[in-house]
Amino acid sequence: MSKVRNMEEFAALSGISRPTVSKYFNNPDSVRASTRARIEAALDLHDYRPNIFAMNQNRKLTKNLGIVVPYLADPFFAEIARNLEQRCIAAGYRPTLYSAHGKTETEIDILNDLRMLKPAGVLLAPLGRTSNRAEIEKFCKDVPTVLFDSNIEGVGAAFVGSDNASFINQSVEYLCRSGEPPFFFEMETPANPNARKRASAYVAKMEQLGLEPRIEQAKGEGWAFEEIGYQGAVTLLERGKMPTNTLLCSNDRLAIGVLAAFYEHGVKVGRDADCQMRVAGHDDHPFARFTGPSLTTVAHDYDTVANRSVEMLFDLIRNDGRFHTRLEVLFSSHLVLRASA
Repeated sequence: MSKVRNMEEFAALSGISRPTVSKYFNNPDSVRASTRARIEAALDLHDYRPNIFAMNQNRKLTKNLGIVVPYLADPFFAEIARNLEQRCIAAGYRPTLYSAHGKTETEIDILNDLRMLKPAGVLLAPLGRTSNRAEIEKFCKDVPTVLFDSNIEGVGAAFVGSDNASFINQSVEYLCRSGEPPFFFEMETPANPNARKRASAYVAKMEQLGLEPRIEQAKGEGWAFEEIGYQGAVTLLERGKMPTNTLLCSNDRLAIGVLAAFYEHGVKVGRDADCQMRVAGHDDHPFARFTGPSLTTVAHDYDTVANRSVEMLFDLIRNDGRFHTRLEVLFSSHLVLRASA
């Protein structure tokens, strides 16, 4: 098998014009079936694959897409990214996945790298509190961008996410209906802006029900949520008295840490008469049903959020990267009852 260095050499060897070969690599269905068969036979004979990224750099509209998440080690973001990536590939695009690893400077570096890639568009879940708003705003003016999961108000052409009030309304109503009203457990310095929205929604819902809102905060910042939840629960246990016997966590990763602390300290969690605490969370983290006991939570509609994010980005690309006004689409969540509450 001979090594072919570029498309010109491949065209000469295959006996097909360079423009026709280029047309095939951009879209195999755009050439006649007989021509396609000749090109594919030549590919079997010669060691050649085009440099897709170089080809895209020379096109006004590339097939490259960027998907950026704040922390890919979190299975929550891995699941969303998987859904987004599959939908982009199915539509004929070439997504590249990036993780900011919870770091502001890494998020900025990713945006700079994406500019050089000249993507048709980007799906971005920003860090949130620690994001450099000015840098993201500037990027969104240069590149068609749809934000998902974590909203930065007024930035980007559109935002698609879950309705945080929907999460809280369902969890608080159920917990109050089935036992003692919950106290809310959150990080003192949350990484994601959804946490603050959930805390505010908790206060509003408790007051609507004529109940006293009670919030406890775990010290710590960053993305090690389980460790922060664990240490925060240990602090609560050392204090000797819980505000109520029902603990509602801002997110499931905090709740996983709480469950570990309660288990190690001999606190039985669940719905049975001999249980000392009930614990619930939010997000329906991929590990939530495998905790001990399995975690009651409120779930994102992963598929719908992913589908709408991708559809919105494709609409944006078709509209030359601009909407008349910034669009926001929020989807309701649904309660998932398990053994912990």
